[in-house]
Amino acid sequence: MNNPDPTTGKSLAEILTIRREKLDKIRELNIQPFAYEFDKTHTTAEIVSRYDELFENTDVAIAGRIMAIRKMGKASFCHIQDELGRVQVYFKADTLGETGWQLYNLLDIGDIIGVNGKVFKTHTGEITVVSEKLSILAKNLRPIPIVKEKDGTIFDAFTDKEQRYRQRYLDLIVNPQVKEVFRNRSRIVQWTRDFLNSHGFLEVDTPVLQPIYGGANARPFKTFYNALGRDFYLRIADELYLKRLIIGGFEKVYEIGKNFRNEGVDRNHNPEFTLLEFYQTYVDYNFLMDFVEAYFKFICEKLGNYKIPFGDAVIDFSVPFRRAKMFDLLESAIGKDISRFTESELRALCVEKGIAVKPNYTYGKFVELLFDEFVEGDLVQPTFVTDYPKAISPLAKSKRDGSTEIVERFELFIAGQEFSNAFSELNDPIDQRERLENQNRLRELGDEEAQSMDEDFVLGMEYGMPPTGGVGVGIDRVVMLFTNQRSIKDVILFPQMRT
Repeated sequence: MNNPDPTTGKSLAEILTIRREKLDKIRELNIQPFAYEFDKTHTTAEIVSRYDELFENTDVAIAGRIMAIRKMGKASFCHIQDELGRVQVYFKADTLGETGWQLYNLLDIGDIIGVNGKVFKTHTGEITVVSEKLSILAKNLRPIPIVKEKDGTIFDAFTDKEQRYRQRYLDLIVNPQVKEVFRNRSRIVQWTRDFLNSHGFLEVDTPVLQPIYGGANARPFKTFYNALGRDFYLRIADELYLKRLIIGGFEKVYEIGKNFRNEGVDRNHNPEFTLLEFYQTYVDYNFLMDFVEAYFKFICEKLGNYKIPFGDAVIDFSVPFRRAKMFDLLESAIGKDISRFTESELRALCVEKGIAVKPNYTYGKFVELLFDEFVEGDLVQPTFVTDYPKAISPLAKSKRDGSTEIVERFELFIAGQEFSNAFSELNDPIDQRERLENQNRLRELGDEEAQSMDEDFVLGMEYGMPPTGGVGVGIDRVVMLFTNQRSIKDVILFPQMRT
């Protein structure tokens, strides 16, 4: 933006000075350049869709941002944009009067204006509002990127990812199609609530600031609670508080909220993200697989499409989701049954396969590394991966077939990434204590993502927790999938950026 403007040849400094001078001239006309209100009667979309009804018969009042100006002596056209679209406006000197025409000549692209007038079509057939009264609602003091369009082709598009994320307001102004992604995000969140509410779930709120973090394997963000004089953590999951509600007698609960994990940033991960967690009593992970599948198909039904394009793939939700055991998938990919491998054998296998390992890595971490490297990326169509090692699932019940080292857990993978994680929830307080104590030992060995012991949670379990199934769903990733966005930053309005 420091280079000369291609349409005027002026530098940014010169443009800023000129716009301040125009601001002063507007005030000299005794016009307030930053209005308090405007009585808007129609949107631009209504002007277009209701043209036959409005044509020359109805006084309309529209408001929006000027996105293009074409001056032609004593007449002129501009396009203004509101939340729902654009429409052309026609200005004439003899219609606006002397002051109105002076005001018009002080306008720039980017100004927000109000127009009172009537609707007609130009000789080229473009629906237009002829301005009988012009109001300045907010004077633009800094030029916006100008995107040119001709015959459906866009020139000089505002595509710089860094600038779009850092200045989302400019992105939404210049790339109005981005708004549709976030409208769909809002719809998907609402449909999620509708689905759960229709099945008798109660939406609840649990603490974002927690004295002990838990419910997932992740590094937390840490803060200090002045009023209580102690460290607190931004939650990494809602799980342990939602389970407290199950212990207390609620049978179906859910929460949609922000969670925070102090980890890396990439295309699929953002440290601040939106998570859905829900818990239902007296069901297991087999029931939950059917339920999660029904949820995704419910979203498809609302969208009116069961075959969803995502990148180069088309995800087919019209057929039953595949179900496969974790170690079976690993054997198929690697050519070895590693289900009985020892920790040292898994370490050696990772080294053999060229996977970087650290001295403090343990059995569960090696299994995860192998799965991430050789299986995850190939799971394009919806696949429930089941039966995980207990070593990486400290909150899930052991398999009821007597397999002491395997738990009843699944993750749903679509398009090579995880969308959901679920357990037959562990409700044995003795077993739970032992597992959390083991997690503490892993933390002492340097595993910063191992879980903490939560004595109050275990105490609650000792009062009796019914059989329960629990699910977590990454809402940001669901939105990515159903809006065909390949980066999580494209579905978060204000992602954090490196300075």
